[in-house]
Amino acid sequence: MNLTLTLLADTHLPGRAKGLPAEVWAAIESADVVVHAGDWTEPALLDELESRAHRLLACHGNNDGPELRRRLPLVARAELEGVRLAVVHETGQKQGREARMAALHPDVDVLVFGHSHIPWDTRADSGLRLLNPGSPTDRRRQPHCTYMTAVLAAGRLDVTTHLLPPR
Repeated sequence: MNLTLTLLADTHLPGRAKGLPAEVWAAIESADVVVHAGDWTEPALLDELESRAHRLLACHGNNDGPELRRRLPLVARAELEGVRLAVVHETGQKQGREARMAALHPDVDVLVFGHSHIPWDTRADSGLRLLNPGSPTDRRRQPHCTYMTAVLAAGRLDVTTHLLPPR
């Protein structure tokens, strides 16, 4: 069976945008699982994702207040079609990230993270895959706002990074 995922992080609503782009909502509504790696900033988006996503796997970020921290874990985990997935907001500096995260998450196949707003798709020597979808609302120093979609089939995760048009 194929499982479709939409990966998000660093939405920062409503501070960075009034809402998510329509393209992102379409990806959310068509996905089997939506993954959000923190920095929501306000609970309204969490409420909306909980009502519109088929399944949500999410954590809180460093800019999330008490209500989001109460409702969401620091690290979220799930096994999807035999692939062990974890979601965390911060992973520290990029230097040594793969080895550091492999040591911290030895029981994980894929780690989705946020914080930097920089799309990232690499592997640690251990085989751990690290994915950062960037941000669909705040590109910072990146040329585009981004998010990711993925298809999980037979233990293989095929990931696509989507560039959003300027707002």
